[in-house]
Amino acid sequence: MNIPNQPDGRSDNHDNSHDNSHSGDCEHGHGDTHPEAVQFDRKYWESHWSERGEERDLPVNPYLPLETADLPVGSALDAGCGEGTEAMWLADRGWQVTGVDISATALAVAERRSVARGLDADIAWVGTDITRWHPARTWDLVVSSYAHAEIGQLALYRLLSNFVAPGGQLLIVGHLLTETDHGHPVGVTVLPEDIAELFTGMGWTVEASYRHIRTVWPGDQPVQLQDAVVRVRSRG
Repeated sequence: MNIPNQPDGRSDNHDNSHDNSHSGDCEHGHGDTHPEAVQFDRKYWESHWSERGEERDLPVNPYLPLETADLPVGSALDAGCGEGTEAMWLADRGWQVTGVDISATALAVAERRSVARGLDADIAWVGTDITRWHPARTWDLVVSSYAHAEIGQLALYRLLSNFVAPGGQLLIVGHLLTETDHGHPVGVTVLPEDIAELFTGMGWTVEASYRHIRTVWPGDQPVQLQDAVVRVRSRG
């Protein structure tokens, strides 16, 4: 498994800070230091994205190219898309993408970027709290990159599984639970084993489940990110 580090660094939040969670570009939340409990509501995410200052064109989450390399192109949902890095990467490769985020500020940036890159016809941006969203459709691929919701991580992942089409895939990238919080808010870290267990014997096949440590450069100093990655396929 060859997962590149990201020298121009993005941190974690799911630029991807995307819905009630963080949004979805890996930038998502790294750089924030909230070891206490956080309420991941609309106010939190608007504040998060509004305070980011200068826009940066971040590299795509490295697990997305790795885990989708052998998947047929189809429809994709980026749940907690933030400023749209992952959504635009997918659209660039022929996917028809829906990007969902709770932050209007993040989505405004995402939409502006997609227009500038000529991808606006391939991406539908939806501003909503994904935990209260009831779309009348499903997607071949659902992606969650470092997203955090008020309902908790495992409950969020179970919710997202409802949006996966029969035979489709759910890719989850989260902050790995370790002995130290590494500045993450309380309750946002997970173990890949716990995520995989959600889908064991429930009409799903676990295609990948692993931990990975990588280095990013959000500033002048390198930062290690410890990630939990799980990809499951619906047998429905």
